Amino acid sequence: MAKTLLIVAHAPSPNTEKLAQAAYNGANHPDIDINVVLKSPQDTQPEDVLAADALLLGTTENLAYMAGLTKDFFDRCYYPVLEEKQGLPFALYIRAGHDGTGTKLAMKTITTGLRWSWIQEALILQGDWQDSFTDQVEELAMTLAAGVEAGIY
Repeated sequence: MAKTLLIVAHAPSPNTEKLAQAAYNGANHPDIDINVVLKSPQDTQPEDVLAADALLLGTTENLAYMAGLTKDFFDRCYYPVLEEKQGLPFALYIRAGHDGTGTKLAMKTITTGLRWSWIQEALILQGDWQDSFTDQVEELAMTLAAGVEAGIY
């Protein structure tokens, strides 16, 4: 049975929609055999996290913190998944107009409490939009998906 990668992507703009699509495309690489589910934070329920074998989260940086809808996702899902998903492989990309450090710190705090397992440091897409951001997110998603399929994570 194929494993499932859940992508939770806050995409309030055309550029962040490109990032979410890049994540989906990377995880759906033809050489990788996993189920990929892409959802917005507001549409993601605890059951989605419980059914996942890994999670990739994408958020914007708003006022030096994660997007409110991303925080809402954690508010709704934290306790229902806390005991069941310890060790969940996790990756994060942040679309940051500034430096992304506040968002990264908040994510580290929350995921430490959940006892999720980061596969690498947060990918911070900082400053003015660059087309290379989509390539970076696609590579991150592909790496996570391949590692999950291979049982590395």
